[in-house]
Amino acid sequence: MSIKVLIVDDSAVVRQVLSQVFTTATGIEVMDVANDPYMAMDKMKIQWPDVIVLDVEMPRMDGITFLKQLMASRPTPVVICSSLTQKGTDISMQALAAGAVEVIAKPVSGVKGFLEESSHQLVMAVRSAAAARMNRVRVMPSASGAGNPLETRPKLSADAILSAPTGSNVFATTERIIALGTSTGGTQALEVVLTQLPRTCPGLAIVQHMPEKFTRSFADRLNSLSQIEVKEAENGDRILPGRALIAPGGKHMMVKRSGAYYQVEVVDGPLVSRHKPSVDVLFRSAAKFAGKNALGIIMTGMGDDGAKGLKEMHDCGAKTIAQDEESCVVFGMPKEAIKLGAADEVMPLDMIAKAICR
Repeated sequence: MSIKVLIVDDSAVVRQVLSQVFTTATGIEVMDVANDPYMAMDKMKIQWPDVIVLDVEMPRMDGITFLKQLMASRPTPVVICSSLTQKGTDISMQALAAGAVEVIAKPVSGVKGFLEESSHQLVMAVRSAAAARMNRVRVMPSASGAGNPLETRPKLSADAILSAPTGSNVFATTERIIALGTSTGGTQALEVVLTQLPRTCPGLAIVQHMPEKFTRSFADRLNSLSQIEVKEAENGDRILPGRALIAPGGKHMMVKRSGAYYQVEVVDGPLVSRHKPSVDVLFRSAAKFAGKNALGIIMTGMGDDGAKGLKEMHDCGAKTIAQDEESCVVFGMPKEAIKLGAADEVMPLDMIAKAICR
């Protein structure tokens, strides 16, 4: 059964390129295109899409208003495709709060070339959105087959960034840290978790699959809502109690030890498990340098990034948690981790903050 996609964008070039990208991907069908939300609504009276790829700034009605109306009437997976201006970034954060399940960043100029080069990311975003359980998407009050080149790219492991841990030889300290990874549905899941944490909670290192330039605005928004400090990680930042460091989009983030303390190292490198930042990279570093001093948590997301890394943390003495299926938007990453025997506990989203405080 093909995923039916409706493309809503006022740019004819974007509509054309996106149509080509999705038409050549296995299991995706471009149901129709529209140049604004009013035209989209007319087309949706005839046939309802499985996924909507939506621009933000359009004539007659902006994408955010359309998204809010859609989520209020008939929640449908939406992938936001917006420009990388600071204004666009802020608007995209509003879109995530309003119920969008994925965000694709597009530049102001050179859009055609960018979309063609980012075809793999676009296709994976649509597939991830199609798998989302919309009854689990929280609307926040604040605002593969033959001929498909997308499946042939090599999938690198964390070996591309960091060698595997050799065992649980990390001595225990009083410093405890949390390594947390999430993807589709994670922007809202993280808001649920972080806003429940007190300033006395252990420091957190977080990977949320998100494009470059979006993570700073995302971190700033969470910081404004939480008791703890939330910031986009910078190389050398200390992992401190009452602080959550979010890996910057387009970079990998690792936990490193400095004496009895922990800090993060932000590095470039290839995609790992088809992501950058990668949860597997974060978890492997936590296994190697924190071991039993860490708690690993894997939450909602499509694919398997983080499953092997959580198993490495488990094998090195760390406590590990996977979010349960019922509370996940997409039960992909936690499911793969559970299958590997990587999770000590499986629990609903609303219990994770309490587990962190324990």
